[in-house]
Amino acid sequence: MTLGELCRADFPILSRTVNGHPLAYLDSAASSQKPRQVIEAIQRYYERSHANVHRSIHTLGEEATELYEGARDAVCGFIGARSREEVLFTRGTTEAINLVAQLVGRTLRPADEVLVTEMEHHSNLIPWQMACRDHGAVLRAVPVPDGRHLDLDAFRRLLGGRTRIVAVTHVSNVLGTINPVADLVREAHAAGALVLVDGAQAAPHLALDMVALGADFYAFSGHKLLGPTGIGVLYGRKEVLERLEPAWGGGEMIKEVWIDHAQWNDLPWRFEPGTPPIAGAVGLAAAVEYLDKLGMPRVTVHEQELTRRAQDALAAIPGVTVYGPPSGEGRGAVVAFNVEGIHPHDGAAVLDEAGIAVRAGHHCAQPLMKRLGIAGTLRASFSVYNTAAEVERLARAVATLPAQL
Repeated sequence: MTLGELCRADFPILSRTVNGHPLAYLDSAASSQKPRQVIEAIQRYYERSHANVHRSIHTLGEEATELYEGARDAVCGFIGARSREEVLFTRGTTEAINLVAQLVGRTLRPADEVLVTEMEHHSNLIPWQMACRDHGAVLRAVPVPDGRHLDLDAFRRLLGGRTRIVAVTHVSNVLGTINPVADLVREAHAAGALVLVDGAQAAPHLALDMVALGADFYAFSGHKLLGPTGIGVLYGRKEVLERLEPAWGGGEMIKEVWIDHAQWNDLPWRFEPGTPPIAGAVGLAAAVEYLDKLGMPRVTVHEQELTRRAQDALAAIPGVTVYGPPSGEGRGAVVAFNVEGIHPHDGAAVLDEAGIAVRAGHHCAQPLMKRLGIAGTLRASFSVYNTAAEVERLARAVATLPAQL
């Protein structure tokens, strides 16, 4: 039995039908489905242990705090961080990157430079546009000239003494390209720059080791990781976090307050003001436990095999263009493609009639779409619960699109 066949029974939503067809959910890059273990963990928390954290000595408060901080420990182990103090909870990747842009933005001076890439999701581009605008810094971008990979020679030319931070995706949400993050980090650090990595499309699919990657910041979302919405993680190297001022003020992020000043709390709480996403953290811990039991190396092999099958099957269909690195090259669990003469939205609507859920549009990566010379694509993406049979079903349906539109 394959991993996908083994896992499917754990995901209640996959038993439903759509338009009279069994659901083939191929949109996990947008948001993954949730196993029963995650759903039950959240329900159990609300039914038995809900209270605010860090504030009460009564039983429920202590239980909620233990669950919340236990989730931090689970994430710390899952990503290979050195210390739980390096794990901050946010509402998602977008908030995590915005937080870093605000923290680092305060240190920017006119003519400083921020280096991004043409394959970034808007969440790792717009916050840097705003930071540069507000502080007079210059935004530069590493090109993707072949429509597949970063131009590493251009990266080295653009990286210089004025570069303050490099913001780069670990895995492209369109191309599936896995960037050589550890190498980029080493070169950036040698130039004196910090590095933020958008791990939204990597954390659900690849075994992570923050120490080996060496990045100063690493952001990802729970809802793409089989966990609930409204919870995300920002990893930050302790020595970097310790020298940064909080971006937001409120309760919990302080030790002591006077009318005209305050003393900040210890890490990680100084960056988590207000009531945190407690239930989200509980659900994320259950998701991490689920993936740990499967084994991330096994998850990676399963999903990359599905991706290879999808690439090969779609590329063999006349009139279909598949984007990203060639089949056989390691890549993330996404396959973006277009069918000649068919708008992606129309194609997605017809596939939905057949019970197949895929994404259509620019995928919040318009600069990359401009580089590719297209307005958007269809995109199939995979998770642990997908199967080879679903890939074959997708390919058969795509082959019939020209006849239906």
